[in-house]
This record gives sequence, structure tokens and C-alpha cells, in this order.
Amino acid sequence: MKPHNLTTKIFLDSGDPQETSEALRLLGFLDGQTTNPSLVAKNPEIQKYLASGKKLTEQEVYTRYQSIIREISHLIPEGSVSIEVYADKITSAEKMFVQGQEMFGWIPNAHVKYPIIQAGLAAAEMSVKANMRVNMTLCFTEEQAAAVYAATRGAKAGNVFISPFVGRLDDRGENGMTLIKNILKNFKTGDKHVQVLSASVRTINHFLYSLALGADIITAPLKILVAWEKMGKPVPGKEYIYNAGSLKNIPYAGIDLNHPWTEYNYQHVLTDQGIEKFVADWKALIDN
Repeated sequence: MKPHNLTTKIFLDSGDPQETSEALRLLGFLDGQTTNPSLVAKNPEIQKYLASGKKLTEQEVYTRYQSIIREISHLIPEGSVSIEVYADKITSAEKMFVQGQEMFGWIPNAHVKYPIIQAGLAAAEMSVKANMRVNMTLCFTEEQAAAVYAATRGAKAGNVFISPFVGRLDDRGENGMTLIKNILKNFKTGDKHVQVLSASVRTINHFLYSLALGADIITAPLKILVAWEKMGKPVPGKEYIYNAGSLKNIPYAGIDLNHPWTEYNYQHVLTDQGIEKFVADWKALIDN
């Protein structure tokens, strides 16, 4: 069951409802699940279909995504399920928002995922005004986090997540965990309407240090949750020592959260690359 001293919410990062069931059986609880186009493309049923030499129409992709999401939602009705819109770098805010509205209606416990680009931030602003829940994804800087905070100002507590991608920063020699630490510290100066979701968790040390830092949420693949359970589901505190090796720490900026979101520098090459990867995985499913 859930450790008595656990305040961080634990999410599964997966597009497979079978893994949802396994995580629930293993941990005895699950607070939510995050999905994205790449994870959905890896869904066993979809992979089996593609292996037969067939591809899906765009509408069939959405239909299957909806079916997967509804199955996951049924398994964790009290949790949150993040559903990502299809967006490339030229998708308009209006088109993202329309998609988001449709996806938000698929299940009662949805958070709609938008990328942290101009159109995604504008779509998030519209979504919050429409009382929708959002998860702003592909975050790589403290300033991007400040832009999300500003774009979603006025949202109810729990309605906005931000997902800093730890592992992808590690991949280029930066200590991704310092970004989690910096955003948590900076958000303490605000009204706490944005919850920090530690994402792209690659190792058990990422997971444990996220707990020690007091991340609001951690999303992790099943293998990381398995490793945590085998350790006895420990919840380390401030005494936890994270060994970042040769990774370079990201300095704390302490950004003022009171500006309009358009005044922040929300651009980042890894955000652009992440969008390109999601688009490529999505298009690989579709029969053109």
C-alpha cells in the first residue's frame, strides 16, 4: 500500500493499460498516468496491428488512443490521466485548444498535455479559462516554468502540472535534477497553482531524489516502479545524497513570476526536438 509518509503523487508513464494493472497490483495504489504519442505507438495491441503490415487512418489512431485512455481511466478513476494533443511547430493555438477540448471530454479525470511553445502556452491559457486541467510538457528551463505559471495564472490548485524532462537534460551533460530543484524553489514564491511533475525519469536515483526534493508528482516507467517496490518503497528525506557524477548543475535563476507569459523566453532546442519525435512516432502509425 501507499507509504504513510509519502506526499508525492506517483504516476505511471505508459500507454499500456496492462502496465497500469500491473503497477496497481505491485504498489497497491497509483495516483495517475501520463501518456504521449510515443508511448501510445508502443502499445502492444497497436504494435501487433502494425506488425501485420497494416497502418491506421488518422481517425483510427484517435479512436484507438481514446479507447486506451478510457481503459486506463477506468482502472484509476480517482487518479489523473494525461492525454497529449497532436501538435507540430506550426499547429495553431486554436487547433490545439479544440483538440484539447475533445480529449478532455474523453474521460472525467483528464489533464490535457500541451508543449511549452507559443501556441501551447496560448492554448493552456484558453484551457484554464475554460476550467480544463492541463499538463505542460517538454520543460527544460526555469524560465519555461515561469511562462507556464504566468499562462495558467488563476487556475485551481491541482489543475495545472508542469513536466520537466530530467533524463533528456542528463543526455546532454546537464544535471536534470537541478532543474526540478530550481523550479520547486522558485514556485515557493508563488501561489502554488502549478504542480511540478518530475518526468523523463530514467533511473531509480532520479525517482528517489525527486521524492527527497518533494516533487509534487513523479511519473516513471513500470521498471522504475518495480525497482522502488523491491526496495520496500522508501521515501527518502533531505538526507538523501544524489550522485550526479560529471553532470553540470543548472544554476538557480530565481525568476520573477509576475510578468505576462509572453515576456519570458520559453524557447528551447530540446522542446523542439521532443515535438519532432512525438510527431514522427504519431505519423509512423498513419497510412498516408
